[in-house]
Amino acid sequence: MDEYMSSPRVWGLMCPGFREEVSRARRWTREILNGHPCVDDAELIVSELGSNAVSHTASGTDFGTFQLTLSLLPRTVAISVTDEGGHPEEPCRTEADPYDTHGRGLSIVMALACRLDITGSKHGRTVTAQLVAPQKADQ
Repeated sequence: MDEYMSSPRVWGLMCPGFREEVSRARRWTREILNGHPCVDDAELIVSELGSNAVSHTASGTDFGTFQLTLSLLPRTVAISVTDEGGHPEEPCRTEADPYDTHGRGLSIVMALACRLDITGSKHGRTVTAQLVAPQKADQ
């Protein structure tokens, strides 16, 4: 069946806005996508987007949360992280100094994903990255 005609399978995880929850979100993603060709890239994207939500938005404040959603079709994985806002500017790619230990997250996500969408406002944003697995030679 053509993947555009099938229904996606969707999972959601609500995480308290603590740094250690990003690790839990990565493990959860790896469990769900076990065996999928995009699992490594998806785990890295979850790590970057979850870290950004906790570090740069109200999600990382007392009682803050972020929501992770995975949508899966046979070859396509969509990863969405929704934060609680609090930052007036939309996330953007930055050029980090070679010696900086941060500032490359969105650039990494953009390099891995075939599509990146950012929706919302200062009241809460959703960043969605889409991965597409390579087509097998016999298809």
